[in-house]
Amino acid sequence: MRTLIATAFISLDGVMEAPGGEPGYRNSGWTMSSVDFDPAAYEMKGTEQGEATALLLGRRSYQAFSPVWPAMTEEFPGYNAMPKYVVSTTLKDKDLVDNWGETTILRSASDVARLRASDGGPISIHGSATLVHSLQEHHLIDRYHLLVFPVLLGAGKRLFSSADLDAQKLKLVDSAVYSNGIQKNVFDVLR
Repeated sequence: MRTLIATAFISLDGVMEAPGGEPGYRNSGWTMSSVDFDPAAYEMKGTEQGEATALLLGRRSYQAFSPVWPAMTEEFPGYNAMPKYVVSTTLKDKDLVDNWGETTILRSASDVARLRASDGGPISIHGSATLVHSLQEHHLIDRYHLLVFPVLLGAGKRLFSSADLDAQKLKLVDSAVYSNGIQKNVFDVLR
């Protein structure tokens, strides 16, 4: 069985955002402007890229990353080379970019469950709030890699589902605090 890892930059109150910001959001760019830069705080991202064997994305994240990441050969060589899976009920094969390697469209949480049950290494989920919510609700996420920023934002996309779920217990397996106040928290989901 493969490990599904949801990785995110989040505010202390659980808001997530792409590192460069998202248009139309009041606090867009908070991940870049709310703390001083400390390279040690982002080392987890390099480790994730080295350990992952596939990338899982929701449709919106795929459409945001696919025009940009293939050209970022120094930043994302591992992610650019590995297989990608996009969960979408609307994308067609003709909608996929042709310069980002092998990409497979999955249609449902059941398809993700079959992928998770297959042989292979860890699968990294970036962004993809709606997908993360669905996978959390279906008990498919195995680990969370979180960089928690010392900022409260109130409104915004939340990493965790707001559905009325049974409690999901987590075990903290790695943590660190950096000079800029960012906290690294790695949690395994206990089953």
